Amino acid sequence: MSVTDQFTGRTGLTGIGYQGHDLASFLAQLSTEGVSQLVDVRLNPISRKRGFSKRALAEALDSVGIGYEHARPLGNPKENRAGFGGSPGELHDAKQRFAEQLDAPAAREWLATIASWSVERKVALLCFEAEQERCHRDVVAAAIAAEAQRLG
Repeated sequence: MSVTDQFTGRTGLTGIGYQGHDLASFLAQLSTEGVSQLVDVRLNPISRKRGFSKRALAEALDSVGIGYEHARPLGNPKENRAGFGGSPGELHDAKQRFAEQLDAPAAREWLATIASWSVERKVALLCFEAEQERCHRDVVAAAIAAEAQRLG
């Protein structure tokens, strides 16, 4: 599992994939990290894995005091996903294509919102992939960090 903490303490931004987790271990990991807000960056927040579809996940998070938001504009389009599992060149290209999508107004709004939340509390970005460097949430996290720096 890869959890990349971009700040320190009980505020900041982290990323988490639920690959390899059941719901109990996932909630435990978030609690250990001090996460109080989870932002689901999957385009479609559904899962074949029990407990990880939008409604069930939101209810489970609420039961342990963690907020849930689905940020659809930060989701990776299906046609761009294969590149994240490909060669280094394919990964680079997929990240570039996805980064361009983050210039859309709805995506920019989400980036600014998450950046402001991360100053006040610990925020986790959620997707399936365990290895953050192989997930679009790595690009989202970098864009949020840049936005936080811009907001200053």
